[in-house]
Amino acid sequence: MITKNAVKRDYECVIMSDNTVTCTVKTPVALQIGDVKTDSRPGIYVIDITFPPGQTINIQEISFKNYYTAFLMVRLLRRDPKSSENAVKWVTGLQKYHLMPKPHAEGGSQDYFSIYRQQMLVEPDDVTSIRLILRQPSSVWLNFTLEDIKIRECGNEDSEKNLSSWFSSFTPVEQPPDLKEGLPDPQQVSSSIQQMWALTEVMQTNQSAARIGRFDVDGCYDINLLSYT
Repeated sequence: MITKNAVKRDYECVIMSDNTVTCTVKTPVALQIGDVKTDSRPGIYVIDITFPPGQTINIQEISFKNYYTAFLMVRLLRRDPKSSENAVKWVTGLQKYHLMPKPHAEGGSQDYFSIYRQQMLVEPDDVTSIRLILRQPSSVWLNFTLEDIKIRECGNEDSEKNLSSWFSSFTPVEQPPDLKEGLPDPQQVSSSIQQMWALTEVMQTNQSAARIGRFDVDGCYDINLLSYT
């Protein structure tokens, strides 16, 4: 026998920054398999997320904080692109995604997670509703759920253009002068250094070859500089 028990209350996610869409996170519903008298603890919770009527989104990211949920399945209600009557169909976006490596241990029990569209089994486009199926096989934890659920949609071209124009409205920061334009040609500098080096070698050679006497001044001797022994 399967019974449903609603816990907590619905809440709306209306934060519009960073492409976060307006959505309503429904009350988690517990699905209990077996005899209620012998096993009062549910092992599955279902959380439905809906969007305003007539609105469809292209999902970029689903983020949330875990609270002792071991496995997660994501189901998407999206419009069938092959249908001419805009019919909707449930598809599996994610199958048994591990949130806790070991359900009986604390690891991952209260971590933040983000699921991106690249991880989905199907393209999460034209989605009208999301169903999160939470599983916890361990009887160690009395309760489990997901908190702080946010849905972000893909950015469109118009928003990117608006963002680009917004950045361009700022006064550009003064760029430092380009030092390359004021520097001389490296080859000319190298040639000049070589010429200076050659001239220095010639001068040193001439100085070492010339013999300078102790009291010799322009080829003559100054008598005042002579010392008598």
